[in-house]
Amino acid sequence: AASGGGSDEAQSLYRIPPYYYIHVLDQNTNVTRIELGPKTFIRQDNEKVLIGPEKMVTVPPRHYCVIENPVVRDDDSKPVFDEAGQVKLRFADQEIRLAQDPFPLYPGELLKQPVTKLKIVLANTALRLKAILDYDDEDAETRRVAGDEWLFEGPGTYIPKKEVEVEETIRAAVIMPNQAIKLRARKETQDRQGSDRVTGEEWLVKQVGAYLPGAYEEVVEIVKAYVLTEKTALHMAATRTFKDIKDVVRKNGEEWLITFEDTETHIPDVYEKVVGVVNITTLTNRQYGVVLDPVGGDGKPQFGQKSSSGVRSPSFCCRAKNWRKASKISTFSVKTRASF
Repeated sequence: AASGGGSDEAQSLYRIPPYYYIHVLDQNTNVTRIELGPKTFIRQDNEKVLIGPEKMVTVPPRHYCVIENPVVRDDDSKPVFDEAGQVKLRFADQEIRLAQDPFPLYPGELLKQPVTKLKIVLANTALRLKAILDYDDEDAETRRVAGDEWLFEGPGTYIPKKEVEVEETIRAAVIMPNQAIKLRARKETQDRQGSDRVTGEEWLVKQVGAYLPGAYEEVVEIVKAYVLTEKTALHMAATRTFKDIKDVVRKNGEEWLITFEDTETHIPDVYEKVVGVVNITTLTNRQYGVVLDPVGGDGKPQFGQKSSSGVRSPSFCCRAKNWRKASKISTFSVKTRASF
């Protein structure tokens, strides 16, 4: 340890232990230099000890620190001095230093971020990174422009860079059977299947397992499937023109039924809306039903027409939930716009 306090004007003898340093100001030239231990330093009358003895910064393995206003170094990694003997600094710049031998802080250098553990990225997680400066990314062999975002996917250890900041940690969404996740593009991008997506576009991912959203993707919600039986059907409506899973073009506002014969489970598409679940209508041998606007052979409703169902068709699904009794002798008239 040093003898006495380093800031005492009356002290002239400083014993600097190994891996310690002091900053000395020459009051004649106004140049501050560094003295490294181990040594015994004798202060002259025109000199003033500004800092120290201070312990050097030690960065252990799997750690890092951030230095502000780092020194300028030559090809041999030695500090560069100006004509007056003052060490040159890269003002307003930063330098990230990883595990190395203990080092001192030269006059003007600041320890902006103390020694910190490197971030470990687990499997099925990722760091969303954002470039704050233009630079060449040697790992990805590409040019990053300020504002670009991308993912560092685990498992792995993230090595920070001064040109990059960490926005957030993203965790994979787990898709169970009979589930899907709805995604939305935050800006123009390509999804993991290579499809181009425009800003605001939404789509579904139905593949069972863990799904890690891309840098410009966000999870809107988890969509659960509707389980159909022989006695129920789904009344669907299109919110915009699109192609369904059977490559059938559905017009905006079009309505249709999905029955057990079509699929056992159904996950509504992004542009599909479930109007309701329609229960089967069962007729006895002494009943019949009249369906208004029945669906023809082309799958389109026949507006203004009627169709009856009786003994030969003892059960059917209709679009309308409400039915009305036509007479006192168990005769029903069922309003609908779907097939039965």
